[in-house]
Amino acid sequence: MDTLLWIIVIILFSLSFIGLIIPIIPSAIALWLGLIVYHFFINQTELTFTFWLIMIVLTAILIVSDFMANRFFVNKFGGSKKGEYAAMIGLIFGVFIWPPFGIILVPFLAVLIVELSQARTSKEAINSAVGSLIGFLSGMAIKVIVQLLMIFIFIFYLIF
Repeated sequence: MDTLLWIIVIILFSLSFIGLIIPIIPSAIALWLGLIVYHFFINQTELTFTFWLIMIVLTAILIVSDFMANRFFVNKFGGSKKGEYAAMIGLIFGVFIWPPFGIILVPFLAVLIVELSQARTSKEAINSAVGSLIGFLSGMAIKVIVQLLMIFIFIFYLIF
């Protein structure tokens, strides 16, 4: 039975990374489900209160990383406040519009349209939209690092 439960934990951890590419799978939830399966069905004593606090903080970072990275890079590439908001809203709607490409394309187009509608030059609008794309890729990299860190901490708690 333990072997089957461990396989489920590993599958859920794997799904958390697949969810970075296919946003219909919520990465943070898949990761947490793996932790919960371990805690409630394999060993209820190894994961301490401190462990769960660390996981909550890292999960918060995981959730806001996309939005913050998009906002930062749109701004850095000369985008307006409206462009920053368009990037964040585009990320939300992009998940539902043509997954997985929508999370890249929708924020890009949203920023481009918003910046052009503010009488920006096409070069400025494209720069802002490229900032959105770089923000998305940076957010993805941060999420990979944070998820790996969460799994490493989980393994650390199991070993020590």
